Amino acid sequence: MAVRNPLPNSTTRRRRLCRLGAAAAAAVGLVLSSTAANLTLEHVERSTIEPYGERIRISGGSVNVHRSAGPGETIVLLSGLGTPSPALDFAPLIRVLDDYNVVVVEGFGYGYADQAPDDARTVENITDELHELLGGLGIGDPYVLAGHSLAGYYMLSYANQYPEEVSAVIGIDPTLPSDDHGQGPEQAAESSPGFNWGRLLSITGLVRWTIAIAPGLAEPDGSAFTSDELERMRLMASWNWDTPAVVDETARIGQNGRAVRGMSYPDELPVLTFLASGNGMSPDRLGRYEEWLRNVRDHKIVVLDGGHYLHWTHSAEMAEQITAFLNAH
Repeated sequence: MAVRNPLPNSTTRRRRLCRLGAAAAAAVGLVLSSTAANLTLEHVERSTIEPYGERIRISGGSVNVHRSAGPGETIVLLSGLGTPSPALDFAPLIRVLDDYNVVVVEGFGYGYADQAPDDARTVENITDELHELLGGLGIGDPYVLAGHSLAGYYMLSYANQYPEEVSAVIGIDPTLPSDDHGQGPEQAAESSPGFNWGRLLSITGLVRWTIAIAPGLAEPDGSAFTSDELERMRLMASWNWDTPAVVDETARIGQNGRAVRGMSYPDELPVLTFLASGNGMSPDRLGRYEEWLRNVRDHKIVVLDGGHYLHWTHSAEMAEQITAFLNAH
């Protein structure tokens, strides 16, 4: 029986290279098609959906501010790290604080603010930008500073630098300079933002298609949000995924933690702190907060049975505590 000679090695290699080239071309074509579709959809969404708030120019670019315009004292709300749409994220809490003039600040990289500011996301620059913004809003002072998670760094810096402008501080599971939920300044090594792979995932549409398949990934817990708010939060999660400002801020967590390490709030400044039982709460962690606030003559810590985003699920209870605390001062 005759034996068929195998194909020469050079021919086999050429066929394999052809197959690899065809696969690579198909992948590139898929990525380009996905990118084009995603950018087209985002353009249509941004042009047809009315933005909330007001874009305000400050040094370094434009930020976005949403105001409830209530009749009472001003509460300035600051979001945690990476929140795609802070004004929507705080919506349940804003609704139940209708007696107050609630001002949500969407800084660089957040909401409808510019995504890439001129200055690095250091605690010093963020504090200066917030001061410039609030000074230009005409809301008067003193006002209440309220912030979630990593905003604890910026509230602490602000209250020490401009104590006469702050009447009280409200922390929503705020980050401690010496704690940072296990990633404190002594543990968090500095890192360079490098290439922004997260932003590439957003531009090419992968974030959009993932959220379309699993919308719960971009939706908050609880039932306090309207269907319109949920839809917009899903869209803005795609638009604002890993903006340049957020990536830079993330890389500077250790640096910013060291900048406020050793700081405490002024003795006479009232401080109300909400802590989440579901976010690593323990007697030791509670004790660290108590020790940190020991010099503050009028402080209160309230532990709520929930996750890190307490304002998603406990807004009514938080509003009651906030109202009682502020009325007492």
